[in-house]
Amino acid sequence: EPAFRDAWDMLDITYTDFVRTTEPRHARTVRAFWQDLYDRGWLYKGAYEGWYCVHEETYYAESDLEKDEEGRFVCPDCKRPVQLMASGEENWFFKLSEFQQPLLDFYASHPDFIRPESRRNEIVSFVSRGLKDLSISRSTFDWGVPLPFDEGHVAYVWADALLAYFTGIGYDDPDRPGEFAEHWPMQYHFVGKDIIRFHCVIWPAMLMSMDMPLPKKVFGHGWLLLDGGKMSKSKGNVVDPYILAEMFGVDALRFFLLRTFPFGSDGNFSNEALIQTINVDLANDLGNLLSRTVSMVGKYFGGQLPAAQLEDTDKDAELVGMASSLRGRYEEQMEKFAFQNALAEIFKVIDRANKYIDENAPWVLAKDITANSPRLARVMYNLLETLRTCAILLTPFIPQSAAEVLRQIGADESCSDWDSAARWGALPETVTVRRGENLFPRIDADKAIKELEEAAAAAKKAALPDLELEPQLEEK
Repeated sequence: EPAFRDAWDMLDITYTDFVRTTEPRHARTVRAFWQDLYDRGWLYKGAYEGWYCVHEETYYAESDLEKDEEGRFVCPDCKRPVQLMASGEENWFFKLSEFQQPLLDFYASHPDFIRPESRRNEIVSFVSRGLKDLSISRSTFDWGVPLPFDEGHVAYVWADALLAYFTGIGYDDPDRPGEFAEHWPMQYHFVGKDIIRFHCVIWPAMLMSMDMPLPKKVFGHGWLLLDGGKMSKSKGNVVDPYILAEMFGVDALRFFLLRTFPFGSDGNFSNEALIQTINVDLANDLGNLLSRTVSMVGKYFGGQLPAAQLEDTDKDAELVGMASSLRGRYEEQMEKFAFQNALAEIFKVIDRANKYIDENAPWVLAKDITANSPRLARVMYNLLETLRTCAILLTPFIPQSAAEVLRQIGADESCSDWDSAARWGALPETVTVRRGENLFPRIDADKAIKELEEAAAAAKKAALPDLELEPQLEEK
């Protein structure tokens, strides 16, 4: 738990609750939920023999299985070896098979329930092939939550873990009256693509069996890959977020991950791509726009814009139009979880603002500051307003840096919230700027990559002893 909490804190990820499945409050949730399902007749005791994938929590017919290079049967989905469950151990089963048609009907009537489309197609295909009842208990070990109607059995992993969502919002908790009704159903579940079946098949069936509303949407995001393969500690091909955050800053790391890869797809990480994104988008475009604008306001107006400003001209129309309508385009993409597209919309405006500086040449206007002050002030104001709108919309991605942009351009709380991002002209015309440190210094790519490669080599070396021991452990 400390490792996860420390990582979230380091990455500026906030959360309202952190549920461990070993907590007494979670055990209460599990026992209450499965007692209700037992009382409703959705559980029965029985034994099942067949090929079972522990990772996918699914039984497969032998005809559906594939074989690996060693001739072992493997799961057709995750390609891991399957187990022949033939012990005759009695378990409690959930009647998942009875929800095949209700689930298919629900998917059809709620086409946006599973996103992206590729995940939806995967789930519909899987359920259409038929569902088998699933074991919810084990009696061969005692770690886990004992089932209230059969203390000799404990709830198995998936039957326990999914209910952590309920624990977090006070399900069956006498000390939190009304909280569950207020927060359920959830608007969104964001989950890794490898656990999409749990959240789009098993979890909805559990909720249906209780006559409870389903979440509004489930989004299965992709994986971050290294050299085209999934990262693994045992292989030593992992990227340490602490090292990256220390070298480049937390905001830069967050930005890269959300700017570079479509949220629903896998993304292939590379140090080169990270550094290029920081140098191009953050240093050259955003950082340069902020630095140039604040510096010019300081140089030409002593840090405060004068009240006397000309009205906008045709030379201002394109930038003002793009910036003033940005929030609508941004919101449309965010609602679709297309975070990379939302950022693309912001950086179209930032790019246009940098061109606007060159087109209006403030340094030329400043040569006759007495005559040109009203026009020059309007150019500076438009740049500051553009930065204000962009900074507000960048806040979910680079919270610390966005706050610093707003501070440097003199935007107070009255013009730094979501609503104000849709109001062009919210920044006072006589605003005072506050020069600060360069937000994103340009990175020496060769030097940084060398340091990262040395860190990666050390991580891989540290993993080698584990790799050497694995065959010996398997033989024992």
